[in-house]
Amino acid sequence: FRRLADQEVRGVMVTSTSSDPQFDFVSRFFAPRCGVDEDPVTGSAHCCLGPYWSKKLGKTEMVGFQASPRGGQVRVDVQGERVGLAGRAITILQGNLSAEATAGARALLAR
Repeated sequence: FRRLADQEVRGVMVTSTSSDPQFDFVSRFFAPRCGVDEDPVTGSAHCCLGPYWSKKLGKTEMVGFQASPRGGQVRVDVQGERVGLAGRAITILQGNLSAEATAGARALLAR
């Protein structure tokens, strides 16, 4: 992980077609520079992998498997510029976020 942390990138994705017929592709995601040696299941990575594999496989609906030690599957649906993801998730943080609206934002909302 140390050599990956030396790279000036947020993370590194590794992917391949799957030898298991229940999955279209497999992947792993490493981000030690951001404090995460290996992310167990990465939604943002699948948003990139979906269009990539859609073109390679000629499919818009696929199932990916992230082969981390915990592992997890993600259903991917590529619809033009948008990628839908579905699967099981673990809540790690819950709360509310609020911010004061700027005058410009208030003007836009008032239209």
